[in-house]
Amino acid sequence: MSDKFFFKGRKTPKPKHESYGYNTKREIKVGTEENPLQLLVQTAEREAEVLQLLTDNELVGLITVDPNQEENILLLTGLLNKPQTTRFEKSPNRNDPCVCGSGKKYKKCCG
Repeated sequence: MSDKFFFKGRKTPKPKHESYGYNTKREIKVGTEENPLQLLVQTAEREAEVLQLLTDNELVGLITVDPNQEENILLLTGLLNKPQTTRFEKSPNRNDPCVCGSGKKYKKCCG
């Protein structure tokens, strides 16, 4: 017999959200064991400096020393200098005390 006369609803229940479960499409973060940073420096002294930066920030990187090529640590500087979110001070509400210190409400003084 067909389900269309006796069954109300779906034969297979629809999942609540597609995002449940293990995310197989995630990106691996740069600077981890699975995806280390590829860095190129010219001297051994600079290699020690970059290695110290990596250990201070708990990052993983493969450092190559080659005096014939130009230094390339753009990925490291990009990770260390992430832009910060700008935050603004909240303006006072109408019934809050005024910020000028008069003791009046903000709506009767400076608002």
